[in-house]
Amino acid sequence: MSFHKSFIYLFICMFCISQNIYAKCAKEFNFIDRTCIKSVNPQNFKEIKFKVKNPDADTGKNDLIGKIYFYRTSSGNIGKFKIQNAGIRKGVCSIYLEATTYIGNEIYSPTASFSVQKIFGTWQKESLTFDHKPTEDFSLYVKNGACIFSAKSAVFFKNDIEDTRFEGSQILYYASFFLIGLAVFLIAITIFKEEDQFKAQATLEDVDEEANQPASNDFVLKYSKPFFRRYFSPIVKGMKNKKKFREKYKRSLASAGLTKVIEPEDFFAFKLFLILGFPIVFLFVRWFIEEDWPLSLVPIVSIVGFYYPNIWINGRMERRKKEIMEKMPFIVDMLALSVEAGLDFVAAMQKVIEKAPKSALVEEFEIMIKETKIGASRADGLRQLAWRVDLLPVSSFCATLIAADSVGASIGPILKTLAGELREKKSAEVEKLGATAATKILFPTMFFIIPAVFLMIAAPLVVDFVTGK
Repeated sequence: MSFHKSFIYLFICMFCISQNIYAKCAKEFNFIDRTCIKSVNPQNFKEIKFKVKNPDADTGKNDLIGKIYFYRTSSGNIGKFKIQNAGIRKGVCSIYLEATTYIGNEIYSPTASFSVQKIFGTWQKESLTFDHKPTEDFSLYVKNGACIFSAKSAVFFKNDIEDTRFEGSQILYYASFFLIGLAVFLIAITIFKEEDQFKAQATLEDVDEEANQPASNDFVLKYSKPFFRRYFSPIVKGMKNKKKFREKYKRSLASAGLTKVIEPEDFFAFKLFLILGFPIVFLFVRWFIEEDWPLSLVPIVSIVGFYYPNIWINGRMERRKKEIMEKMPFIVDMLALSVEAGLDFVAAMQKVIEKAPKSALVEEFEIMIKETKIGASRADGLRQLAWRVDLLPVSSFCATLIAADSVGASIGPILKTLAGELREKKSAEVEKLGATAATKILFPTMFFIIPAVFLMIAAPLVVDFVTGK
């Protein structure tokens, strides 16, 4: 039994929960929620009347007690009530209900006790509503010698019909518990199997990370990494088409500067982990804040979890490219000055790494220097730099240096020319953004600011006109 089977079992459980199979209309009163009441056809809510009776003389049972009804108040709020007690004693007719009304996000439990008696030969009538509005949705009165309880808009909850539906759901409900238990058992086996080997490997990786790799500021990745690297990464690395994942995500991770933070296989494992991780967090938050968010959102949350790493890495790539474009003119100028001072290109780049403020482009230069030290040529290092950054100005910069190096030309004047061109492009980009800013602010001005100013001016005039001042 491998860990990927436990993953499948857990996913099935999430799907079952997402379908709300746990007794969408459970026959127990306390488990009936607003989703169940909303599922009833509105045309079924009609005026109901029934007689309040005493317990049967032979059996001592009252067939009214325990019955459940759904209702709609005059304000449109839905709710449920259960008959707890009812009877006629010593000239007094009374009925006690346990009621719950759903008013928006509020759960309101009204006082649902009705009692009428005969005073001076006339029976009283008592009317109430089960929300905050002063209406008469429920009444208890005596007519033709019979004590009647009526509701303007209600429907009887048919336990005999719902029982079959509940039992079928109950089977799936307990089956999901079995699958969860089986998944936990398999996870436990995986945890204890070859644990010493994993600890040794994790210790070596942690030492390497502390020495070399930059810390990631993503909260989700930080707290998910121990789990998906331990349980999901081995599954991905054991797949036959793992090369496909590596080729697909390798360049994106390099462009985002995450090559040392996470491997392509780990990135795909991260995506798989969040298919379960996001729904678990969703269900925990739903339980903790006591909200009744529909469980049918769980599949949507799982999809969001799967695509979240892509959204995160794309945002990081854009920010990194923007940072490189901002810092590139200054760094190229420093390279030109170092080369004109008598240093060769690699030594000039090393000097820039030492003196320039830390930035994404400086990090790329550091990677290039390391590659040349282990045997890569200067041209190959520049090509790899252009491939990682995936930015047109950087690609042009690298191509120009490779061409100059191949013919033995002096790169000092070339670097100064490149720095000037980059500054001109940066200035043009700033001017472009400034020109579009006026257009972007035009629409909010037209649709929000101008109407607001008009109302401020026109409102006093209208008031004066109406009041005749």
